[in-house]
Amino acid sequence: MLRLLISLVLLVTLTVPSLAADKPRRYASIVVDADTLEIIHARQIDELRYPASLTKVMTLYLTFDALNAGTLKLDEAVRVSANAARTPPSKLGLRSGQTITVEDLIQAVAIKSANDAAVVLAERLAGSEENFAHHMTAKARQLGMMKTTFKTANGLPHPEQKSSARDMAKLASNILTHHRRYYYFFGQERFRYAGRTYKNTNKLLHWLDGVDGFKTGYTHDSGYNLIVSAQREDRRLIAVVLGGASGASRNSHMQDLIERGFDAIGVKPVKALPPVTVRREPIPTRKAPQVASTPRVTEAVRLRGRNQKPITISNDKSLFLSEVETDNSWGVQVGAFLKKSEADEQISTIGSLHALSKAKAKVRPLTRNGQTLYRARFEGLSIKDAQEVCKSLAKLTSGCLIITSN
Repeated sequence: MLRLLISLVLLVTLTVPSLAADKPRRYASIVVDADTLEIIHARQIDELRYPASLTKVMTLYLTFDALNAGTLKLDEAVRVSANAARTPPSKLGLRSGQTITVEDLIQAVAIKSANDAAVVLAERLAGSEENFAHHMTAKARQLGMMKTTFKTANGLPHPEQKSSARDMAKLASNILTHHRRYYYFFGQERFRYAGRTYKNTNKLLHWLDGVDGFKTGYTHDSGYNLIVSAQREDRRLIAVVLGGASGASRNSHMQDLIERGFDAIGVKPVKALPPVTVRREPIPTRKAPQVASTPRVTEAVRLRGRNQKPITISNDKSLFLSEVETDNSWGVQVGAFLKKSEADEQISTIGSLHALSKAKAKVRPLTRNGQTLYRARFEGLSIKDAQEVCKSLAKLTSGCLIITSN
């Protein structure tokens, strides 16, 4: 009997550490200077993690792409499928057969993190959530998110849906760069739908000074995730925390990273402000976020305060850039027209710009629901040239959209 008891004790002693070792590590974090893309803080930034509802940022990225291309409109009424209505919570409670506007869907996804609304957008844009997930992963590759695979539009658990802290920071950076006009959706404190008011799930929004957008996420396997963008003194940071033990501890850690990050780039700390009413349009940044810029050498900055480790700013910009961001696979779209002749005329008018001397002019037709749009584009540019073109065309009525041309 004694031998049996000893054997059981040994078995438990040997098994418990093994089970602990098998438990997946969930924590990762990164802080990036949004203006220069220098990495200020990094912990396990390339380790695969479950993104949970951070996935919805990519769902909205593709939605914004469609809005810019003219294939989707904010006031369009979209019909809810039975499949979307069956989506598990958190949800808006949409019913099969009802219609809801694209703008309400965007707000439901960005603010309430509604899973059913994300599926409605996915089905509208790609026919099915499965097809949409393929588009999501393809877009991730175009944006340099090489560690990311999407399988759902809303982040509900899927064993193959993985990302990394670095990739999530890249996604946020690209929202700020390519879809700044829609960024305000992530900064709305609340929205009303069907007589109910829904508050933003991001508790740091407009409470921690400078925080004006981005997204929360949670599943049992992912832990508590959060992307934050914050601006102080015309400097902007992007920060990502994955795998928090609780919403409160995640928020506290994010607050610490934001404060230390601004300290590292020379922005003085300020006290947190009480909640304020969000503006309809985002507060513009004097210096727009850049996908690439000239590297600068920055020495390690030792932070003030007790028991704080120094944060260092990485000198290697390539850590944040991918191959696709450093070649000539970029372009600009300078309008979408109902007639090809109008697209040709737009290309002829703008083609004399010096920055477009090496670009290839293209008219790309796109047919959706029986209607064809002719997109006037210049392709074969570097990201720097594409940015310069759109900067030169800031007052263009039809808008200037940076695109990937591959």
